[in-house]
Amino acid sequence: MIVLKKAKNYEEMSKMAYSIVKDVVTNNPNATLGLATGSTPIGLYKEMIKDYQAGVVSYKNMLSINLDEYVGLPVEHPESYRSFMNTNLFNHIDIDKANTNVPNGLADDIEKACKDYSAFIASHPIDVQILGIGGNGHIAFNEPGTPLDAPTHLVELKEKTRLDNARFFDGDINKVPTHAVTMGLKDIMSAKKIVLLASGSNKAQAVFDMLNGPISTDCPASVLQSHPDVTVICDEGASSLL
Repeated sequence: MIVLKKAKNYEEMSKMAYSIVKDVVTNNPNATLGLATGSTPIGLYKEMIKDYQAGVVSYKNMLSINLDEYVGLPVEHPESYRSFMNTNLFNHIDIDKANTNVPNGLADDIEKACKDYSAFIASHPIDVQILGIGGNGHIAFNEPGTPLDAPTHLVELKEKTRLDNARFFDGDINKVPTHAVTMGLKDIMSAKKIVLLASGSNKAQAVFDMLNGPISTDCPASVLQSHPDVTVICDEGASSLL
């Protein structure tokens, strides 16, 4: 079941998302958090940091599992998702970095690394999973055409996704990696609670299709219709077709 919440703007969207996360982390000091990268969740992470620094919450006994990572990008590269998480969250809260998990995009055996990641998720159920949504309806890097029961897997990124992400690579699509390791839709759907954030009119069609279209590989996010506990929070731009 999907509950839709409309926010006036990005800041309100981020605060609404944090209210859900805060409820989880204050009631369960050993929570497992499913985390996302990209510009959409940064406001949420700022709210998490602010409350931690105010002494309201602690993450010291928590575990985090990230959705995805580029293949072939060094961990120390500023646009690796490990670097993103350190910069935008982990460096500013008391979580033990040994308990933070990001897919290994540098593994010698990517297929084994993917299987191991799915097994880790299965043995550490995610209490709340944060998601964004791509303009083509992808969640994590599960592009259109991805089987709805896919586990963690290697994916070749669509040109649209690489174009969307080129802004993080000096606007040069040729600098954007061509492949990534992503948590699969099956793994995402195993989370107890899901919070999906959408900001901007460029996400409006994807949000509409996710909520109103059939469950289809054409819009991977549509699979969320069959999850028991999903909250979708949109700003005015992202909800403009609803």
